[in-house]
Amino acid sequence: MKISIHSLLEGATKATGAVAVIDTFRAFTTAAVALANGASRIVMVATVEEALALRAGEPGAVCMGEVGGAAPAGFDYGNSPFEIAAIDFAGKTVIQRTSAGTQGIVAASARAERLYAAALVTADAAARALLSGSPAEIALVAMGDSGTIRTDEDELTAIHLRNRLEGRPGDKEAVRRVILAGSEARRFYDPARRGRHPEDVDIALAID
Repeated sequence: MKISIHSLLEGATKATGAVAVIDTFRAFTTAAVALANGASRIVMVATVEEALALRAGEPGAVCMGEVGGAAPAGFDYGNSPFEIAAIDFAGKTVIQRTSAGTQGIVAASARAERLYAAALVTADAAARALLSGSPAEIALVAMGDSGTIRTDEDELTAIHLRNRLEGRPGDKEAVRRVILAGSEARRFYDPARRGRHPEDVDIALAID
């Protein structure tokens, strides 16, 4: 079995085999919270317009995501796992658009044999899913900031996932410490950055 790590939107377009697109801060952490709170499915799209059009065609559906870190006009929820932590999504379809994670899903869908959205909160589950069916090739794609700039949390999530895939437990506390020391985590403590909360970091780093 071949395991490869790719980065950013360019990497997503090249990934083949069983593919996990990684967005830990915050798209796929937020998606995991929505599913844990009862969402029946999540449809991931590339544009705000596509999300709004899909919602219009499905009664009861909701739009969730961000542009520039904050919820765009017309969306029901932003891209914050903290903000939706107490929301009951029971039976609802969630349509998600973000600047990195969902872009990677859309880009990777053309070549992937199987496609997963991954984050640290679902690391072990993602590893089990990727290994199911004994694939010849697994690709991990760290999406970073807007799919164009590498970030510690996604690159380290990819390394942690590779350890799990290769049968090593990894070091959860070390992963947390390195991410917390990085510049990306600090953005969530800046009140000038709309749509971000310190609690988002706590949720995103609750590994497994």
